[in-house]
Amino acid sequence: MAKITGYLSQGRRVAIRHVCRQDYDELTALARDSAEMLRRWLGARDNTVEAFESYLERFEQPTHVGFVICLRDTGAIVGGVNINNVLRGALQSGTLGYTSYASTTGRGYMTEGLGLVIRFAFGVLELHRLEANIQPDNTSSLNLVERLGFRREGYSVAFQYINGEWRDHERWAITAETARTAARPVNLPHRPAGEESESTRRR
Repeated sequence: MAKITGYLSQGRRVAIRHVCRQDYDELTALARDSAEMLRRWLGARDNTVEAFESYLERFEQPTHVGFVICLRDTGAIVGGVNINNVLRGALQSGTLGYTSYASTTGRGYMTEGLGLVIRFAFGVLELHRLEANIQPDNTSSLNLVERLGFRREGYSVAFQYINGEWRDHERWAITAETARTAARPVNLPHRPAGEESESTRRR
C-alpha cells in the first residue's frame, strides 16, 4: 500500500522521504515494468531481497542518503534519488544518482522531486556541491540537470562499466550558490525528466 507519511519536503505535486524496507515490493514492480526503458543506461539489475537489503545498508552510513519521490496526495512512488560518496570537511559534496519509471516518466515529477532533494541537500544536509555523471547520449537526463541549474564541467572517458563496456560520461555539477541564483524554479516541470544518472545507480 502506498505510504503518505514521513515526508521530508513537499512540492506542488510530489514529496520526498527516505527509502525504507517496506518499499521493496513497490520498487521491485516499478523496476520490472521499467526494465526495457532503463536497460540501455543501467544494464541488468538484481532485484532480489538480498540485493535490496544490501542497498539499504548503504544508507546506514553517513556517506550515503537514499530518497524516494512520491506523489504527494497518494504516496505512490514515481522516482528515486541517491546522494552517494558524501564528503565532509573542506569539500561538503556528494554525487547524485536518480531513477524515474516508465509508468510516470515525462510528467515532470523528476524535475520537481530532484529539485526538492537538491534543496534538502543544501539545507538540512549542509552540502555545498552536488555532482551528476551522465552518458552523453542520455539527452533526457542531460536536459533534466541543465534545467535544474547544473553546469557542465567536463567529460570523463571510460568512466563506468555498463552493459559490457566502459562508457564515457559528462560531468555536471551544482553548488549551493548556483542553486540559489538559478533563473528557473526547480519545482516546475518543463520537459520529460531523465531516467538516471548512471554513476551512482543501485546495483
